[in-house]
Amino acid sequence: MKKLVGAGVFVHREPNDYVEQLRTGSMSVGTYSIPAGGVDDQAPHHEEEIYVVTGGRATFVTPSGAEPVGAGDVLFVEAEEEHRFVDILEDLSLLVFFAPAYSGR
Repeated sequence: MKKLVGAGVFVHREPNDYVEQLRTGSMSVGTYSIPAGGVDDQAPHHEEEIYVVTGGRATFVTPSGAEPVGAGDVLFVEAEEEHRFVDILEDLSLLVFFAPAYSGR
């Protein structure tokens, strides 16, 4: 068993902050923080992702549309799918689950 202390808690660093809290051979978990008014400049990933919004409000955009998101929302993104958070109204904190483990770019 492993307890992930601080996972999903907003960390204010400019411009954005991603901290990995766990990595195994098949998955990884981290916290992604974007300050209010910030810009999400991420590119598509090779891994599938699940985002759990733990705080804040924004709009999530993919080629299939846009969706307002807030605390408690869960989003699934297929590998290689374009996606980003826009109109970040409140400091946004997200638990991010990657499968397989995030490889970076």
